[in-house]
Amino acid sequence: NHELLDLVGLSSLANVVAANLTYGQQRLLEVARALAAQPKLLMLDEPAAGLNHVETKELARLIRHIRDNGTTVLFIEHDMQVVFRFASHIIVMVGGAIFAQGSPQEIAADPRVREVYLGKRHHG
Repeated sequence: NHELLDLVGLSSLANVVAANLTYGQQRLLEVARALAAQPKLLMLDEPAAGLNHVETKELARLIRHIRDNGTTVLFIEHDMQVVFRFASHIIVMVGGAIFAQGSPQEIAADPRVREVYLGKRHHG
């Protein structure tokens, strides 16, 4: 579907074999393939892993577009900077249990989360 390739920024590469795409382009293609099923919920496991800064910004734009068009996006991510860039609601888990949840601002301000996930260097 050319509309989906256009959405993920790969329409100019429609005739390229997927194996010949860069890693970042392959990740975007995976999202396009998932969107072809018109899901109500899109689940992504560490979507920014291995992406460079430009690719991560493009992924953020894409996730916001998907969310703004009515699809819920749930993703698992260990890079908290990526989480803060993408998420509107965060659930922090430790040992398989919910440790904290809230908006990115609430999570960033939570001293327990800062200690466990962000490290002491972020303490004000």
